[in-house]
Amino acid sequence: MKRMNQRTKKRILLCAGAVAVVFAAVFIIRGVGSLLEKRADTSAGLEYIRQEEEGDITAIEEKISLLEQQDNNEEDTRSIKEKFAGTVVMGDSVAAGFAEYDILNMSSVTAEIGIHLDELENQIAQVKGLSPGIIFLAMGTNDVTATNGDVDAFISEYRAVITQLQEEVPDAHIFVNSIFPVQEKVLAEEPALEKIPEYNSALKDMCDRLTIGFIDNTELVEEQYYEEDGTHFKADFYPVWAERMAEVAAL
Repeated sequence: MKRMNQRTKKRILLCAGAVAVVFAAVFIIRGVGSLLEKRADTSAGLEYIRQEEEGDITAIEEKISLLEQQDNNEEDTRSIKEKFAGTVVMGDSVAAGFAEYDILNMSSVTAEIGIHLDELENQIAQVKGLSPGIIFLAMGTNDVTATNGDVDAFISEYRAVITQLQEEVPDAHIFVNSIFPVQEKVLAEEPALEKIPEYNSALKDMCDRLTIGFIDNTELVEEQYYEEDGTHFKADFYPVWAERMAEVAAL
């Protein structure tokens, strides 16, 4: 009787173990299937999102490309006077040509014949009253002669002007024009002007240190633009110069 009971127990245990194995297998299969189903769903969702994102990016890129094409095809029809609205060109007799030849409005030019860097109090006061967003400085030829080749003295005077402008018109952006070269016949009379390239190099270095714009106009000058005196320029040069300033200042 005891033997039968032991056999029965063994059978029961074996059956129970088999059942447990079967249930475990079913559970595992269902679990794995469930996981696989979830992964499949996730993959499908991610793929959908990816496609949507790619579609959005493509649409945005197409819009940007269209705007760029429109910008490239759109011609700037503004006049020079319109471009320079809210700006002031400040300088000597060369700069005065902008007003003399009616290239810029009178309110965009403060210039004086024969002016030096240490004589700009009135001009700075005028500029302060106009409160421009941009100031173009265009002077230096007279000061090259006055300093007789002393580049350091010239830069010291120029920097003092910039400092005063920054104090009087703090919201204005300042751009410094290079000193224009003169014709050979002028150099024979004023040898100090041979150092204009050296002065311009020092001006550029100063602008770099002060983080303000420097406009190199040297390559703009051609012989046909000069007046008879070899220093000043004819009327047809001023639109060329103005466009150069407008380009650098992004007017």
